[in-house]
Amino acid sequence: MNVVFISPNFPPQYLLFCEALRSRGHRVLGIGDSRWEDLHPDLRASLAEYFYVPRLEHYPDMLRALGYLTWKHGKIDRLDSLNEHWLPVEARLREDFNVPGLRPAQTDRLRRKSGMAEIFLAAGIPAPALEKVTGADQVRSFVSRVGLPVVFKPDVGMGAVGAFKVSTREQLEAALAMPLEGLVVQGFSPGRITTYDGLTDATGDVVFESSLVYGAGIMESTTEGLDVAYWTRRDLPPALVELGRRTVTAFGLRERFFHIEFFELPDGGYRALEVNLRPPGGFTTDMMNWSCDTDVYQLWAATLGGGVLEGFAYEHRYFCAHLARRTQKRYRLSHDELVRALGPGLLVYRELPPPISAAMGDFIYMVRYAELADLQEAVRLVGDGSRTTTD
Repeated sequence: MNVVFISPNFPPQYLLFCEALRSRGHRVLGIGDSRWEDLHPDLRASLAEYFYVPRLEHYPDMLRALGYLTWKHGKIDRLDSLNEHWLPVEARLREDFNVPGLRPAQTDRLRRKSGMAEIFLAAGIPAPALEKVTGADQVRSFVSRVGLPVVFKPDVGMGAVGAFKVSTREQLEAALAMPLEGLVVQGFSPGRITTYDGLTDATGDVVFESSLVYGAGIMESTTEGLDVAYWTRRDLPPALVELGRRTVTAFGLRERFFHIEFFELPDGGYRALEVNLRPPGGFTTDMMNWSCDTDVYQLWAATLGGGVLEGFAYEHRYFCAHLARRTQKRYRLSHDELVRALGPGLLVYRELPPPISAAMGDFIYMVRYAELADLQEAVRLVGDGSRTTTD
């Protein structure tokens, strides 16, 4: 098959998707905003052709790029980036070149918080009440029904960018004096955020599933600068799996990664927060591999075009965690002391660039342990002293 991968150079680990495609005999055609000579050598080795587009958001240039690749290599069979930011561009290109997959009308609805809320309601999936913001009186009426606190967030947005919580009447009136165009207002649910993540095949069956637990919510981590800690589960709660699979079916996902956020309620139930049509962010695809000793990059490549997944099996063997620090905070253990303390469970550490550090942390430590107690100790060690700010 001819498979076009948009922005294969970012995130950096996505070159592994291209390697997996090539290893399965697909012709991998890249469109990206980095020059050929700046691509990782392993990525260059995986690409049969690469078209440089300085601004991927400029659709005429993307149209020309795909037109050239089609003229030279024939019909495009699949096109993806596995990146939330490029979903609208992908959809337009699929429609213009008749490539299988999500089209603009589907993508627009599935990316909007208001569209998700409609699907949750129709499928009987419990979720917090949500409305588009149309005016101050409408918001006041909504708050009178659901109570405070509420959360305002962009109808279309990634992560917690642009989201904020309103807990008092004074805060509400201050918020209503702000420009609120393009926002939704949502009832607040207590409880920690957990996820149901995975991959579907061409028939919509879930062929891999995983779940993350967050030490603090992404919105709080981003807006309040909290330390970031999240980890994979070893045992997925049956109720979460059942509700997650129902959500996947309701959204009609085929040959796609998904990242579904739920509130885990104090009574043990779950409420759907949102559905993302991509793998979980950061280095979570690597965490999936490390936690199960598997290869989701190869698995994704195998699902394309109705591939048969012969002999594939996996087991959640480890807790795998992304633990991060903030540069503006002081910690009890220095970096070198922490590396020694984490021991053989430490897999990798690295600094993150500003575009993603607000949500993911400035410096990350990736760890895995078979026992929950060891994971909890690692979380404590990385964050110990994080409440002490620098002068």
